[in-house]
Amino acid sequence: MGHLSTSERVCSTTPMPSTGEGSPPLMTRRAKLSSEVQARRGEDSSPESAPRPKQQPQQQQQQQQPMSVGAPPSPRNIPKHLINHIPKDQINMEEYTRNFKGDNILGWQFKAPLKWDKVIQISLLHIVAVICFITYPLNELRLSSTLWSFFMGGVAGFGVTAGAHRFWTHRSYKANKILRSLLMISYCVAGQNTMYDWVRDHRVHHKYSETDADPHNANRGFFFSHVGWLMMLKHPDVLRRGRQIDMSDIVSDPVLQFHQKYFVLLKTLLCFVLPTLVPVYCWNETWYHAFVHQCIFRYVFSLNFTWSVNSAAHLWGSRPYDKRIMPSENIYVSIMAMGEGWHNYHHVFPWDYKAAELGDYKVNMTTMLLDTFQRIGWAWDMKQPSKELVRRTLEKYGDGTHASQVGVGAATIAPGSTQMVGHLHYSEVPDPDLEYDAESSSTESAKLDENENENERPQKSWQFNG
Repeated sequence: MGHLSTSERVCSTTPMPSTGEGSPPLMTRRAKLSSEVQARRGEDSSPESAPRPKQQPQQQQQQQQPMSVGAPPSPRNIPKHLINHIPKDQINMEEYTRNFKGDNILGWQFKAPLKWDKVIQISLLHIVAVICFITYPLNELRLSSTLWSFFMGGVAGFGVTAGAHRFWTHRSYKANKILRSLLMISYCVAGQNTMYDWVRDHRVHHKYSETDADPHNANRGFFFSHVGWLMMLKHPDVLRRGRQIDMSDIVSDPVLQFHQKYFVLLKTLLCFVLPTLVPVYCWNETWYHAFVHQCIFRYVFSLNFTWSVNSAAHLWGSRPYDKRIMPSENIYVSIMAMGEGWHNYHHVFPWDYKAAELGDYKVNMTTMLLDTFQRIGWAWDMKQPSKELVRRTLEKYGDGTHASQVGVGAATIAPGSTQMVGHLHYSEVPDPDLEYDAESSSTESAKLDENENENERPQKSWQFNG
């Protein structure tokens, strides 16, 4: 979660991913694909067919040669309107993987090539923040400017937690266009990456947590999962799995189409320019103090609060819902990140709009705001699991630290592994309301395998007007 510029199914039926109105069921599509593949194999490899000539014109060979499963698309196979939206390092994955060797800096061997522009940008930002913090004249500190910084930090946090995370990534509730627009604007205040990149990376993170396909794999340590992953090239598995994520709901959202088209302008104005202008022209704050408050202090704290969910909430805390995974319940992260610190629960039930079992407003400010929007009719269909489902899950997989299990003898707790396993990915409890592709709820029982992802899913493109 966060960028600088980021099971067990307790029911009797297996969910089927929705593929859009009028599309055939999954099993039908699988059978059709299998029959087509077999038919092609019969035509190409039948012993009764005439032998192929040893040499064919190069152009004809290129037309007949199918694209290998899992292979990256070459530029000639990518529509022109998609070229600009596909990172160059994804176009030739074989070359990217072959050249993926960690840098050695002063004897320190890194596991991935460094992105020196990001290393310099992030390092300088934090160095400047520390210098400004140490040298800031406290006698010139204004209450109005401090409150404004807290307010803008809350707006940015709400855009990340309620918008990018709970709404667009996990689809844990529905929102009208007004609320979606507010969420998009609030997210721009945070000054992070495009919504498309943020959602894609976070869906991959949930689906392949703590593996090489996880953009911020916590097994690689605190620094990497906190900010180091932004300073390095992505592991080839991250890119490969990212291409398999269904992002059709994101590219088809008119609000996000506007966001994508004017992203740089929106980010510059809403994250840096306007927050700096308000104190100067509303209560005569100095330009220096306004700039430091908004573009340095508020921005740096906001980034690190978001990053702490990827790092601290995956390394420290209890695991009352599933002790087999690394995400943990961390109250300190929850306070900083407006309710995102109840991470063990969230990775078990990612489709719960509260991102926690209880909607305690004191440590889950995002839930309070979403409940407010629900009351005025701007948000609805707030998803959450039943108490019985939560109880059965924590009794089977929890570490015994849940409030309902405090003081309970070990004999009454469901048997299982006594040691948390952090290097394996376990499935999350599926979203029972699969109105969209199951990729976005990270369900193990509903996802297609790699071959089906490559062959069945159509390429998506941004539908810009004008």
